[in-house]
Amino acid sequence: MRIGYACLAIAVPGSEMKSCTLKNASPERLLLLIEHNLNSLQTLIDYNICNNVRLFRISSDLIPFGSSLSAELPWREIFSEKLLAIGQKILRSEMRVSMHPGQYTVLNSPDTLVAERGVEDLHYHASVLESMGLGNEHKIILHLGGVYGDKPQAISRFISRYKDLDPSIKKRLVLENDDRMYNIEDVLGVSSAVGIPVVYDTLHNSVNPFDKAVDNVAWIKACSDSWKKDDGPQKIHYSQQHQGKNPGAHSGSIQIAPFLEFWQQLSGMNIDIMLEVKDKNLSALKCINCMNEMSIAALETEWARYKYCILERSPQHYQKIRQLLREKGSYPALKMYRSIEDSFDLQFVPGNRVNAAQHVWGYFKDKASEAERRRFQTLLQKFSSGEAGIQLVKNHLLRLAEKYQEDYLLSGYYFYI
Repeated sequence: MRIGYACLAIAVPGSEMKSCTLKNASPERLLLLIEHNLNSLQTLIDYNICNNVRLFRISSDLIPFGSSLSAELPWREIFSEKLLAIGQKILRSEMRVSMHPGQYTVLNSPDTLVAERGVEDLHYHASVLESMGLGNEHKIILHLGGVYGDKPQAISRFISRYKDLDPSIKKRLVLENDDRMYNIEDVLGVSSAVGIPVVYDTLHNSVNPFDKAVDNVAWIKACSDSWKKDDGPQKIHYSQQHQGKNPGAHSGSIQIAPFLEFWQQLSGMNIDIMLEVKDKNLSALKCINCMNEMSIAALETEWARYKYCILERSPQHYQKIRQLLREKGSYPALKMYRSIEDSFDLQFVPGNRVNAAQHVWGYFKDKASEAERRRFQTLLQKFSSGEAGIQLVKNHLLRLAEKYQEDYLLSGYYFYI
């Protein structure tokens, strides 16, 4: 069972994706952006391998304007070595990747031009995966589309257009239930008609259920037969509802207790679980570290990333976790992450934030210039007096971390959450 996250990572220097506006999208500019984004993807793949993440969704923005302007560029030929090198890393690590076109990729639109653009976008996504030398188990996830006032007719249009797709797309395409129009029973019906695998989304089903009496495990089992051997293991999407936001909004972080309860229900099933959550890799590592008892060194590495985030929220939780990790003969993953979650539920206390900022400043006090020192002290004083927010302090510390190449801080979460 693999656990993964989607597209972007927090606190992974050199992993950001870049794009540009349409008016600035010259061929030269696009090729520079593609080169940058491929380097960023390679950084993400390396990070995933190092952290035992074996499931990952590649951003559709990898190739800016991939199905339009960049379709006219020979990016596959120019970057063939880089693409294949990334693909080899994915294959050697037994990682599984996917892509997920956006909401405007709609095959069943009554507007044929919209549907044609959707096909072009699917060609682009398939080209990315093909150019990396990846097999059929590396999928493209798609929703059925719109209803347009007549669901049976909309479904019929999807089936008709699916049958006309190029085999390079059809062998990778997977359908997902959505949170508004097409429930899991609708999607399974299309799957039965054309033989397309189904990704079951837990949160979408809770918002847009076919039958509230049927639980997640039953639906997952119902979808399992849609996955054939060449498709790879069955894949599902797991997320939790963001409290206080509209139904279907993803939570900021995966709460570990309900996730583990869900995971235990899948015992004996070979299923890949894509987490859809705002804090991306943080939740993926949390779940991986709690599911698998590894060396306590893995927890110590993760604690090093969290420590100043916790210190600025709760010195008590900070000390509690430090004490937990002193017990080298144990593996207190669940206790550590529960303490982290508890600290994130607390209201910030200004004095704690000042204390944490001063600890981070300690990395620079012997190397920063006098002007940088005065700037830090001024910003911290303004925060303490209520004249400015803490983000100004953090931004200054982040610039110092980048200038003085403090990788320990740059790979931590203090600046980002």
